[in-house]
Amino acid sequence: MADERQVIEREQSQEIIAPGYTFGTITDQISAVVLTKHTPLFWMACFGVGIGLLMLLLWSIALLMTEGVGIWGIRAPVMWGFAITNFVWWIGIGHAGTLISAILLLLNQKWRNSINRFAEAMTLFAVACAGMFPLLHLGRPWLFYWLFPYPNSTGVQPQFRSPLVWDVFAVSTYATVSALFWYVGLMPDLATLRDRSQNPVARVIYGVMAMGWRGSARHWSVYETASLLLAGLATPLVLSVHTVVSFDFTIAIVPGWHSTFFPPYFVAGAIYSGFAMVLALAIPLRAVYGLQGLITDKHLENAAKVMLATGLIVGYAYVLETFTAWYSGDVFEGAAFWNRMTGPYSVNYWSLIAFNVVLPQGLWFKRIRTNPVTLFIWSIFVLIGMWLERYVIIVSSLAQDYLNSSWGEFHATRWDWATYLGTIGLFLFLFFLFIRLLPMISIFEVRTLLPQAKVEEEARR
Repeated sequence: MADERQVIEREQSQEIIAPGYTFGTITDQISAVVLTKHTPLFWMACFGVGIGLLMLLLWSIALLMTEGVGIWGIRAPVMWGFAITNFVWWIGIGHAGTLISAILLLLNQKWRNSINRFAEAMTLFAVACAGMFPLLHLGRPWLFYWLFPYPNSTGVQPQFRSPLVWDVFAVSTYATVSALFWYVGLMPDLATLRDRSQNPVARVIYGVMAMGWRGSARHWSVYETASLLLAGLATPLVLSVHTVVSFDFTIAIVPGWHSTFFPPYFVAGAIYSGFAMVLALAIPLRAVYGLQGLITDKHLENAAKVMLATGLIVGYAYVLETFTAWYSGDVFEGAAFWNRMTGPYSVNYWSLIAFNVVLPQGLWFKRIRTNPVTLFIWSIFVLIGMWLERYVIIVSSLAQDYLNSSWGEFHATRWDWATYLGTIGLFLFLFFLFIRLLPMISIFEVRTLLPQAKVEEEARR
C-alpha cells in the first residue's frame, strides 16, 4: 500500500511540475529571473506602460486636489460612480492571492506552490489600488484619519453603524495579514538570493530582508508554525472582507441593492475575477521567462476549474436576483431590474452577462482549459465583465430610485477614466518591479514537490 501511494504521489507531482527538475535547476531557473543582467523586452514594455499610466494617475490626482471631485462625473442622484466601482473591482482581484495562500495551503493543495508567490504580491498591489478610491472620494483625503477612532479634543467618533467605516477596518486588516503572509513566505528565498547574488549591495539588501535566515531546523519549525497561524487568520478574511464590502449596498434601502444574498454573491465574484487576473498574469509570464515546466498546464487547468465553479455561482446569483425582483412583487425592485435590462445601461448589462456567464461555459472543455491563448482571452473578458457588473449594480440602482423627479444618468468624464487607468498603471508598475527584484515563484515550496524532497523528509522522520 505504501509503494502504491508513493507511485500515485509521484504521478501527481509530475503533473504539477515537469519531470527532469532537480533542486539545483529549480533554484537556478527562478533566481535567474532576478539575478540576471538581461531584461526581456516584454518586461521593459509592460513596465514602461505602467510608468506612463502612473504619471496619468498622478496628474489626475493633482487636478483632483486642486479642483475637487467635481471633475468626476458624479452628480445627484448618482453620487457613487467610478470610484466605488473600481474599489470593489480591485478588492475582488486581490482575493485570489489570499485564497491560494491560505485556504489551499490548509487544504494541502500542492498545485498552489508555483503560483502562490506572485498571486500574494498581486493581492497587495490590488489592495493598494483599491484603497486609493475611497480616500480620493472623501473630497478631503488628507483627513482620512477621521475614519479611525483616535482620541481627539472634540470627542467626535466615526459612525460605527456605517458600512463605510467597516470597510476601513476590514481592508486594513486584510492588507496587514496579506503583507505578513507574503513576507514570511519570502524569507527563505531572500536568503537564497543573498547567497547567490554577485552584487555586494544586493547581497546586503537581500541579507537584511532575510532577517538572518540560515535554514536551520529551528528556523523551519518557526516558519511552518507562523505560516499555519497566518493561514488560519487569512482564511476568514477571504470570506469576511468582500462580505463587508457587500454591506455597503445591502443595508441601503435602494432598489437593486437591498438583498440578503449579496455577501456570498460578492465573495464568489471576487474569487472569480481574482483567478482571472492570476491567469492573465501567469500565462504571459511563463511564456516570456520559459517557466512552462514550473507553471504547467495543470496549474492553468485547475485555475480554470475554479473560475468555472465561481462563474456558475455568479450566474446563479444573476438569475436569483432577477427572479427575486419578480417574485417579491415589489414594484420598485422590478422596475430597477427592468431598467438594467432595457434602460440606458442595457448594453453594459448584457455585455456582463455575455462575458461572465456565456463565454466561460467554454471552460467545460479540457481543450480550452489547457490552451494558454484561449485562457488568456477568456480571463480578460471575465475581468471586463466583472468590472461591468460592479458598474451596473452601482450606477443603475442610483440613477433611478423611488421618485421620478430625482432620476438622472451617470456619464463618466475623462478624469474618471484617467484615474481608473492610472491605477492599472500603478498595479503594473508595482507588479513588474516585484518580478524583477524578487522571486515570483517560491523556490523552496516548488522544491518540495520533487520526489527526492519526499524521500529526505521521510528519512528525517
